[in-house]
Amino acid sequence: MSIIIDKDTKLVVSGLTGREGRFHGLRNRDYGTQLVAGVTPGKGGQDVEGTPVFNTIAESVEEAGANTSMIFVPAKFAAASINEAIDSGVDTVIAITEGIPVMDMLPTYWKAREKGVRLIGPNCPGVLSPGKANIGIIPAQFFDQGRIGVVSKSGTLTYQIGNELKQAGEGNSTIVGIGGDPIIGSDFIDILTLFEADPETDLIVMVGEIGGDAEERAAEFIAAEISKPVVAYIAGFTAPPGKQMGHAGAIISGSSGTAKAKQEALEAKGVRVGESPTEAARIAVEKLRSL
Repeated sequence: MSIIIDKDTKLVVSGLTGREGRFHGLRNRDYGTQLVAGVTPGKGGQDVEGTPVFNTIAESVEEAGANTSMIFVPAKFAAASINEAIDSGVDTVIAITEGIPVMDMLPTYWKAREKGVRLIGPNCPGVLSPGKANIGIIPAQFFDQGRIGVVSKSGTLTYQIGNELKQAGEGNSTIVGIGGDPIIGSDFIDILTLFEADPETDLIVMVGEIGGDAEERAAEFIAAEISKPVVAYIAGFTAPPGKQMGHAGAIISGSSGTAKAKQEALEAKGVRVGESPTEAARIAVEKLRSL
């Protein structure tokens, strides 16, 4: 078992005929993901290396059986594409696009919640279940199949931790990049809940970053609802207040949202926090092997 995606996932890519969508969509297919369709308005009837292209996501659901949508379209069109996917009947939407305007994402966020559609992202690297499926831009070679679930705001730091775990002889059940924008479809608590219920996940690694209060809220939730051990890493210990660091949501306001404050909140609830990706991976391996 894995969370969000597995061998039964049937993927449709909005933007498959574009350069980035084609490159990553075909990489996902090469990994073993069932890429059943692409969508580009006006290009229905074409194909991309044997994968049929439709004009709408709804057509891909009806004709190709798609149940998961990946959004790889420019930011100004992305919210409309996510809305189309939500209305099409898919179960899950994974939005890779970065820089979608906040006012576009607000109604889209609530639309996904009201329709019961799992939205991952935007501005995320996607989801990987090693040995089963890969949707997004995660370099799968960094990860082996195993018992550690990872939920992260940062793509590159996740890759580093995954490679450290692999070098230590451990692997992952599922890796979920939730995205670093101010408004994202699924937060730490949503994914922690899924990992808690997943019998193939024995330990969870949470990778946070400066800005907002998602990590502090996750700490409270972990203490109350999560029985599995959780190890964390927070990016941005040296970030200056008031300066955006990478992601749009990664900005400290006054003393709020600092890496130190997040570390203290998590450790107060029993979550070990590594001060580097390497240390976080080492702690995770030690805790897993002591179970």
